Amino acid sequence: MGWLTEFTAEAERRRVRPEPAWGRGARLEAPVVRSVQRFQVGESGDGANLIAKAQPRYREAVRLFVAEEQNHARLLAELLKAAGSTTIRKHWSDTAFVWLRRALGLRLELMVLLIAEVVALSYYRALKDGTDDALTREVAARILADEQRHVPFQCDQLRGAFPGAKGKLVAAGWRVLMGGALLAVLADHGRALRALGITRLRFAAGVLARFEEVLADVHSGPKPGTRPLTPRARPRGLV
Repeated sequence: MGWLTEFTAEAERRRVRPEPAWGRGARLEAPVVRSVQRFQVGESGDGANLIAKAQPRYREAVRLFVAEEQNHARLLAELLKAAGSTTIRKHWSDTAFVWLRRALGLRLELMVLLIAEVVALSYYRALKDGTDDALTREVAARILADEQRHVPFQCDQLRGAFPGAKGKLVAAGWRVLMGGALLAVLADHGRALRALGITRLRFAAGVLARFEEVLADVHSGPKPGTRPLTPRARPRGLV
């Protein structure tokens, strides 16, 4: 099944799926509230720059991908509201992320976007598994299911783009970007992770292991059209 078909089917499932029971409220510790607020800002972009850069055959799938990210922002905003909190308008980490994504062409934007998606996989799993609040677990699980599809989607767009020696140079630079982004996340969300019962070291190990999967897929994985990084292929033990 192609990506456009898959995203279209997911959009229809989302349309008919009942909303979480927002009225029951949520219980979030203060560090987790601040962390969710910052992730909510990051999920709320309109994706116009990415859509404009996309090739025609890829563009409609990108629109649906962006719609899923915007739905994540909506879910997180509703979760914050249910917890008696509010959203924030901006945060320095999102501003830096957006600037870096837009600095060059589509490939760099996708590389930076993949870093964010890999971090999100571990973050939403930690949010789901680290709380006994039913509403928080449901929201995190819905977002996590989407993120598990977003990573292979972005990998498909980059697979085979950096052949030979060029691929090794790109991988080295990409690891540097990943390391910088991860350090920023650990500094910014460390207290929330601790409140969710996960150490910075364990979180970082999960992110880096998943990122190495991405590198292997993009630089030496199967030919375009295959799907090696489906959710079922996620290695055991990752956060």
